[in-house]
Formats: sequence, C-alpha cells, structure tokens
Amino acid sequence: MDKEDDLETLGEQLYSLIYPKHKENAAKLTGMLLELPVAVLSQMLQDEAMLTAAVEKALRALQLALKSSEVARGDDDDVSEAADSLGEQLFELVDVYRTGHSQKITGMLLEQQKEAVLQLLSDPKLLEEHVNLALKTLKEQNIEETDLSDTSEADETDRLGEKLFSLVEQVDPLHANGITGMLLEMDSASLHQLLADRTKLDVAVKKAQAALGSES
Repeated sequence: MDKEDDLETLGEQLYSLIYPKHKENAAKLTGMLLELPVAVLSQMLQDEAMLTAAVEKALRALQLALKSSEVARGDDDDVSEAADSLGEQLFELVDVYRTGHSQKITGMLLEQQKEAVLQLLSDPKLLEEHVNLALKTLKEQNIEETDLSDTSEADETDRLGEKLFSLVEQVDPLHANGITGMLLEMDSASLHQLLADRTKLDVAVKKAQAALGSES
C-alpha cells in the first residue's frame, strides 16, 4: 500500500512539473515515466536536467508512435521508413531504463512482428516486461560489453574507485587521490582482487607510493 501511495505522490509531483510545458500530453508522459523505478523517479524530481531529458525521450517516443501507426497503414514503399521509426522509438524508450544494453535489447525486440512491436510501444508495462526478459537473456549469455550510450562500465569504475579510495585513505591520506587514480588504471578483475585481499592492496599502494615519490 505504501508503494502505491509513493507512486501516486511521485505521479502528482511529476505531473505538476510536466504540465506547464506539455499540457496536451502531460498525463500520457507522466504515465510513461511512472513505469521507471521509484529510485530513478525520485532522482528526476531533484535533477531538472535528468527530468527534462526523460520527458523529451518520452515525447519523441509518442510522436514516433503516431508516425509509425500512420506509416503502418501506408503503402509498401514506406515499410523501411516504418522500420526506422519503430527502431528509433523503441531505442528512446528502452534507453530510459539505463540497462547498459540499450542497443542490444532494442535489436532483440525489433525481431518480433511489426504488430507486436507496435503493441510494445503503446503499452509501457508490456515493454518493461520485455526489456527485463531481454536483459535476463543477455545476462545469462554473459554479455558484458555495453553500448556507447550507456554508462554501466563507468558506474562500476566509480564504485570500485570509491571503495579503493576509502581503503587507500587509511594507509596514505595525503596521497589517496593520486594512488587511487593509478590503481584504477588496472583492469576490473585485478581491482576486485585488491579489494578482497588487503595484502595485495598494501603491495599495490607501496608501488604506487614509490612511483609518486611519496614514501616517507
């Protein structure tokens, strides 16, 4: 029940922010954004740039949906144009979920029949289910590479950097920034080993100190 109340409150706050600029589509845009996780919605309410970007994506998706349905009723010559529109619209919606695999998931969804894709575009809840299913499939296949437009690799580096910094700071607070920066040049697997093994971390810190000329 609390979750529903939270969503209702978030919905009201989102609507009040979206309505002044997008009166005609405010309800539809708010509904689309409410399919996102609560944590993301809360962040949007505090970050105007993030909210604006998400609203623009949702708006483009709505406009492309109209174009797609018009082209779908058109001649055979317009089939490739329809496919392009569907692909663009799907990508815009999928990218909002920040899965780290936007392009791959869009490609997977576009393998379906055109009618099924159009249904995904008009039903946010159905789209979310398919995105989650596609993401699960990708994870099962151990696909680790990310799209250029996504930030999961950078996010992981940030997380590792924060953990490393807190440990390095205990050893050498004066040069923690420089040492952490040097350690972050290592590959992800090596960084995880350093975090798991304090002895290895101490050795790596001493090497970095020597390189920086910071050993006392």
